[in-house]
Amino acid sequence: MIDPRHRRLSISSQCRLMSISRSAFYYQSKGESALNLKLMLLIDEQWLKTPFYGSRRMARHLGRQGCCVSRKRVRRLMKKMGLEAVYPRPRSSKPHPEHQTCPYLLRDMVINRPNQVWAADITYIPMRRGFMYLVAVMDWYSRRVLSWRLSNTLETDFCVAALEDALRQYGRPDIFNTDQGSQFTSLEFTGLLRKHGIRISMDGRGCWMDNIFIERLWWSLKYECVYLSEFADGKALRKGLKAWIDFYNAERGHDSLDGLTPDEVYEEKEPTIPGHVQGWSTNRMAA
Repeated sequence: MIDPRHRRLSISSQCRLMSISRSAFYYQSKGESALNLKLMLLIDEQWLKTPFYGSRRMARHLGRQGCCVSRKRVRRLMKKMGLEAVYPRPRSSKPHPEHQTCPYLLRDMVINRPNQVWAADITYIPMRRGFMYLVAVMDWYSRRVLSWRLSNTLETDFCVAALEDALRQYGRPDIFNTDQGSQFTSLEFTGLLRKHGIRISMDGRGCWMDNIFIERLWWSLKYECVYLSEFADGKALRKGLKAWIDFYNAERGHDSLDGLTPDEVYEEKEPTIPGHVQGWSTNRMAA
């Protein structure tokens, strides 16, 4: 927005026009310390096992691991990672009028074909010297990852880009399911879904089981790829994720798919798996 090489306007003039201070323009984030990055990795690993841990329990867990850290610090790091304790809670406040939520449409639904239901979610990805966020779009019937994008912030644009990629390559689903995160309730994201005539479904507040298949994807991705590799930077991370997701789609068989891969199930013309003949019920657990 501000061009330091502008021929007519100085940096001070441009800052005044943009209503920001010069110090804000020159400020460069120092990022998280090595200790905080270590804590974030430990938090991420434990949260995959116990997503019901809030900042209090997580601080106690870290203390048992030899990391003396305050609950306030843990709360800040969990917020930065986009993590919160998963538990049913009452609706204590109304959503912002521009960020309306939608009901969960998949309860007891039989899902029996590709492109009937897609889902999306965001997860935190640690690196050796930092971290990024990953969003993925998945087909529920086949568990195939249709598209994914990385970002160093939790802004909405990388989620919209992943959705656009999936729509461009695979057409459109009947229903799209997400959690109630601000990226997915934004006008940009929901507007794109409505533009394509896609029904919107959102998980209940704190109900992680509503999006169980993509939660299982995160567990497999991190324990089979991310935690084993310790990627040095975003370039290495992107290359490693592409290799693993290609393997996951094309080579990694699923017990719940009778040993077939997501690609094989997504591309089958007629159901060949006994479980697929009847279709998946959304109250089935992922294997």
